Amino acid sequence: MAAYVVWFSRLASRLTGPRVWPVVGSLPGLIQHSERMHEWIADNLRANGGTYQTCICAVPALARRQGLVTVTCDPRNLEHVLKTRFDNYPKGPTYHAVFLDLLGDGIFNSDGDTWLFQRKTAALEFTTRTLRHAMSRWVCRSIHLRLLPMLQDASLKSGVVDLQELLLRLTFDNICGLAFGKDPETLAPGLPENAFAVAFDRATEATLNRFILPESMWRFKKWLRIGMEATLFRSVAHVDRYLSAVIKTRKLEIDDGQNHDDLLSRFIKKGTYSEAFLQHVALNFILAGRDTSSVALSWFFWLVSTHPHVERRILLELASVLHESRGPDTSAWLASPLTFEEVDRLVYLKAALSETLRLYPSVPEDSKHVVADDVLPDGTFVPAGSSITYSIYSAGRMKSVWGNDCLEFRPDRWLSPDGKRFEMQDSFRFVAFNAGPRICLGKDLAYLQMKSIAAAVLLRHRLHVAPAHRVEQKMSLTLFMKHGLKMNVHDRDMDSIASELRKTRQSAAAVPAEVVAAGA
Repeated sequence: MAAYVVWFSRLASRLTGPRVWPVVGSLPGLIQHSERMHEWIADNLRANGGTYQTCICAVPALARRQGLVTVTCDPRNLEHVLKTRFDNYPKGPTYHAVFLDLLGDGIFNSDGDTWLFQRKTAALEFTTRTLRHAMSRWVCRSIHLRLLPMLQDASLKSGVVDLQELLLRLTFDNICGLAFGKDPETLAPGLPENAFAVAFDRATEATLNRFILPESMWRFKKWLRIGMEATLFRSVAHVDRYLSAVIKTRKLEIDDGQNHDDLLSRFIKKGTYSEAFLQHVALNFILAGRDTSSVALSWFFWLVSTHPHVERRILLELASVLHESRGPDTSAWLASPLTFEEVDRLVYLKAALSETLRLYPSVPEDSKHVVADDVLPDGTFVPAGSSITYSIYSAGRMKSVWGNDCLEFRPDRWLSPDGKRFEMQDSFRFVAFNAGPRICLGKDLAYLQMKSIAAAVLLRHRLHVAPAHRVEQKMSLTLFMKHGLKMNVHDRDMDSIASELRKTRQSAAAVPAEVVAAGA
């Protein structure tokens, strides 16, 4: 006991951040602040200059390596981990083991040559204009045939909708269409259950449950096939059967000369891959593309509804773009989906979406495994076998990085001084899409989808949070809203926006004449 007390005292004196307790380390603090974990981590990072070290297992021989966690949001450290010493900071064995049953050795659950091969193959596809057209087609169809009619029905009945639930279903249908060319139609009247979607959700939930339990415990439950591990086994089996049937059908269709532009078909045409590999390709992209966009849009609609001046500027920008491309008749603005060119010109809308992701990143925290001893740019020593958690949530909320107004929702920070151009921030200050070699391949497609959905909804409807509804963060790997996003839906009067746009243009046109008269 005396030896342990001496050892623990020395350990605790070297650590910064939250208080560390004997044996259990910083776990009591995590449990105590579990309902506001991301804010708690941000508070600790602010108090320690952007980096701190803690221990989740204060036991000799474990504390220095497996138990030690370095938490950071310092842009210099992020660039070091995600780019400069990329090979020294892989996903690691723990992450790989947790997701192995669901994702196999797919692109989001692999390192080294396995990851590099898939990355290069996928990168070639994501640069093609055909894939962008495919995404646009799926998005436009689901928006105008499903989402907008449901919102219009809610507006007529003065009802309340859970916008987060609708967006989750919308993006799931879109990403399934893009990944393997099948529409599960989860966004439909009555919000029906889809067996594949339900199995995928349960498999994801059971997989995330492994992060909570010690590895020995969930492996024991897996061996016995009890609890969530039994759910995971059944759900993964159902997902595998569904995708196996899709892949076999698609191969036959391609052999018959039928043309498909989804990712699965593109991989099939590239080479002779095993069925398991193709399944994991599809599942990895579904997992990456489904929750992230829908969660970001949920926070966006909430922020816009609580910041009327931002909503007004988005609407004026939409009106300006559509006036130039479709004329002054507002009915023509709503007659058809926005084109590529129209979506690309929505600069302020992209700034508002980026500002949303800065404050509420879809993946708030991520971690890496340390292969060899290293020293971070801020002087922090990280031993081999330990882990590094980089807080994406905190990175967007540091005064030292974003200024004193870092907690304000201010889209203008993403615009050029004249307000006409979008200026992307350094990827190690804005880490919502990751950075370095693992930066998100679907970043441009994500913006295309989010801008299309946001523009279509805001052109037609005013959204307000339902009375008594509480907007809170759900503590999970993805930044869901804990109670959903219950909103009242009202019809939008775009004629008033068009009238305001005309007055603004008339005022701008009158300025030069006044200046000339004053000079004379």
